[in-house]
Amino acid sequence: MGQESTEKIQQVVAVGLEQAGMRVDQAAASLFAGYSRSRLQEWIKSGELKVNGKKVKAKERLLGTETLELDAVMAIKVEDAAEPIELDVVYADEHLVVINKPAGLVVHPAAGHQQGTLLNGLLHLYPQLANLPRAGIVHRLDKDTTGLMVIAASLPAHAGLVDQFQERSVHREYAAIVYGVMTGGGCVNAPLDRHPQDRKRQAVVGTGKEAITHYRVLDRYRAHTLVQAQLETGRTHQIRVHMQHIRYPLVGDTVYGGRLRLPAGATEALREGLQNFRRQALHARKLSFVHPVTQELMIFEAELPEDMAAMVQLLEEDRQHEL
Repeated sequence: MGQESTEKIQQVVAVGLEQAGMRVDQAAASLFAGYSRSRLQEWIKSGELKVNGKKVKAKERLLGTETLELDAVMAIKVEDAAEPIELDVVYADEHLVVINKPAGLVVHPAAGHQQGTLLNGLLHLYPQLANLPRAGIVHRLDKDTTGLMVIAASLPAHAGLVDQFQERSVHREYAAIVYGVMTGGGCVNAPLDRHPQDRKRQAVVGTGKEAITHYRVLDRYRAHTLVQAQLETGRTHQIRVHMQHIRYPLVGDTVYGGRLRLPAGATEALREGLQNFRRQALHARKLSFVHPVTQELMIFEAELPEDMAAMVQLLEEDRQHEL
């Protein structure tokens, strides 16, 4: 059963000399820091955010002596039920929650996954998240990608985190196991969009959205590499597609990895391990951002999950076996 609530917002703030010459939407963003810029622009357009009691255009300039009046109703709708799902909560305060997501957990309800998602579990642990867009979820990980995610727990935190993701100031670092032996790190700058033939996949497309992934080698094995990947942008399946694009697809990636590769001379344990690794070997291991309310730098790290740590161990043993 869905949940719906509305919040009545009434605020009056004075424009100061520091906002003189600013556009109305720019000044509003600095004076109403608890709300996203896009939402403030919508309110200006609808007349719910006025200047000296008058409806104005977002691009109009201010003198620095005006009054901004916000009188709006914010409708917030969550279509999904709270469910008792075990979550690994790394950190929580009144404004945000950081979790270490396991493999197999879908982030948002969608066709084929209406229940048992991260969103359902969050609503069970933190019922107040029903008052936030998408229950405070401001970014996502693929179903079978593990690792760190930050969730907003208050409206000011939601607006602040959305802005940080838009400004690309959130640091996201991943560990991945790929096929092939890399000689060194680099950067993949290749635009992404939906695959022209398969709409469920992403692909490098010349007219796509900008996508940039930085990567470096953490360790090399006989036929694989442990890679650190850092996102500059956050497109769907970005690391998976970019690594495949440079011919180092992720181990276990049935969508972009192609057929199973068993290296010649591999130990029996490694052969069995590769055959049984059923997800893309990708883990969001480090996440850092500025706390949207306290302005404190927050840094979180999560060790490799058991399946990836076991795979690394098998690769190391295979390497030693060859020596």
